[in-house]
Amino acid sequence: MAVTWHYVLKFIITGDAAVGKSSLLVRLTDQRFLSNPDPTLGVEFGSKLIEIPEEGKVVKLQCWDTAGTESFRSITRSYYRGAAGCLLVYDVTSRSSFTNAQSWLADVREHADPHLTCILVGNKVDLCEEGTEGTSSHKRREVPTEEAERWAEKEGLLFVEASAKSGRNVDSAFEAASRDILNKIKRGAFDDDRSPGVKQSKPSNGNVILDKGSTRTTCCS
Repeated sequence: MAVTWHYVLKFIITGDAAVGKSSLLVRLTDQRFLSNPDPTLGVEFGSKLIEIPEEGKVVKLQCWDTAGTESFRSITRSYYRGAAGCLLVYDVTSRSSFTNAQSWLADVREHADPHLTCILVGNKVDLCEEGTEGTSSHKRREVPTEEAERWAEKEGLLFVEASAKSGRNVDSAFEAASRDILNKIKRGAFDDDRSPGVKQSKPSNGNVILDKGSTRTTCCS
């Protein structure tokens, strides 16, 4: 039986350079950690099938990891168009990356689908957790969880803190955003003809198989 799914959802991953966007995508698609990833040039692409049991749905995530440098901003904006979901990523040990998230969010809202679901992701919590004090990898947290939660609530964003290194909350972030998109689909916010970020699959026999395989490729340079 052919592998299929109920919906294809277009996601973008955005935020400053070096906040761990590529590492989050690799953790999602390959369940491994990139300790020293090369800077993203333009965009990179990855896909993953995930199951949302309480909705009885399998969705295919098509994720575009965008460069976080100003020189690529005009290129990456074109990938925002039609996106149904967004991971807005900052580094919990970098105050500037959190401050700059406001600018990235404004860009996304200008160019993506107006009904887009955005989840604010505070990455690299592993660097400031208890037990790492005194080690070479330890860094001081510069963005309190409560402050990020307040800003996310103010902007109508979902929120989670995560670690691409340990895998903590990485799958959960994509799943939470996907649930929110599915709820919007049920309410009629997305339409197949108007929303390129949401595409519905119509299996001929009504069955859907979950294949946990994934792909990740470099798209542009």
